[in-house]
Amino acid sequence: MPEEDMKLIGTIGYAMPPSKLETVIQPSLVAHARERGIHLIQVHIDKPLVEQGPFDCLVHKVYGDDWSAQLADFKVKYPTTVIIDSLADIEQLNNRVSMLKLVNHLPVPVQQSDTEAYSIGIPKQVEIAANHDAPESLLTIDELTFPVIAKPLSAKSHEMSLVFSLHGLKKVKPPIVLQEFVNHGGVLFKVYVAGNHVKCVKRRSLPDFHVSDNAKCEDHEDIKSISQISSFAAGEEDAFIKGVEMPSMKFIHGIAKGLREASKLHLFNFDMIRDTREGSRYLIIDINYFPGYAKVPGFETMLTDFFWDVINTRMKVMRLPLIMWAVEKMKETKRGVAQRLRT
Repeated sequence: MPEEDMKLIGTIGYAMPPSKLETVIQPSLVAHARERGIHLIQVHIDKPLVEQGPFDCLVHKVYGDDWSAQLADFKVKYPTTVIIDSLADIEQLNNRVSMLKLVNHLPVPVQQSDTEAYSIGIPKQVEIAANHDAPESLLTIDELTFPVIAKPLSAKSHEMSLVFSLHGLKKVKPPIVLQEFVNHGGVLFKVYVAGNHVKCVKRRSLPDFHVSDNAKCEDHEDIKSISQISSFAAGEEDAFIKGVEMPSMKFIHGIAKGLREASKLHLFNFDMIRDTREGSRYLIIDINYFPGYAKVPGFETMLTDFFWDVINTRMKVMRLPLIMWAVEKMKETKRGVAQRLRT
């Protein structure tokens, strides 16, 4: 038997659309996992899932009723395969209202750190249903002020706009979420989570707008795509990002753990900003399922360590009944020997 097969300890099936593959399953990840004895196997989503097992673990980013039925059939045929994650749990992150409600379920010690001067929350936001005729009427009810961010209610769409006026608000198409724009120094903290493994990276974000700068808002277009807005000239971004202080990793790990427990999910990332009105307060503005980990330095080690954890936990769970059986047999043997000695 070849040496590489002798050290193979587990298999991970991965199912995702072709457009998603290159954002996660890089050759460097496949090679790194193989060195640890973990074989990554592509699941072809155009073929029946039950014909492609078994795996120790199946990770996926596929949606729909057909896929849900295939997962159920697969679980019947291969009951010991660990499926990450449940479609019902993933669905929480497909809606921009339900995703941020998870933050409200974080334990108090996480929301308000006992050991550090940090706190976590979410921006004010309001949902505008598809049948709402006058979205601008909701702005004053929730005390939102311009500019506001207009986001599609479905998190599967990434088209977002910054709205500067009531006239611009009339141009948005419900269902949407209007989210308070919070000044955050032009920096976004993207936190990637894979089980117990967490990484945080800094990214460029939108520029600040100030209440005293209402004239600036009036000078803008009524509504503008977020992808068109930048506060950095070419070459300035790296130096600016490098100088921004990270929140402590202890705080970040606490939030990640709290969100894992609240959502029951293993693979996700969340976007976090620092509220410049209160420098020790952070706001979670978005949570995404199974993000593009390939953007993260050292993602190969991060994901491989996660896969290793899943496989070894599975092996321990499967081994437990055998251990319990062996213990009971040992007890029976001891009772039998004691009985014979008494007679």
